[in-house]
Amino acid sequence: MLADKAYDADRIRASLRERGAFANIPPKVNRRSKPYFSTWLYRERNLIERFFSKLKHFRRVATRYDKLAANFLAMVQLASMRLWLRVYESTT
Repeated sequence: MLADKAYDADRIRASLRERGAFANIPPKVNRRSKPYFSTWLYRERNLIERFFSKLKHFRRVATRYDKLAANFLAMVQLASMRLWLRVYESTT
């Protein structure tokens, strides 16, 4: 699980460990024992957050006009393709 510093609590980490998940949460400054934290993995999380931010710029996706899940998924896929094409055209 990737999370922000606000979720750095022993009870959250213990709950994740019980479920077999790995917690990659940056430790707070006042924490005495610093658990393992992967900065590379945390940077990759930022890419996903930026993608969802760009996806929300499409009004139909942000307001969820579509009532059926299949139609909403189709619109998300179309918006994702437009974003990908925009990046692909700028790199060639």
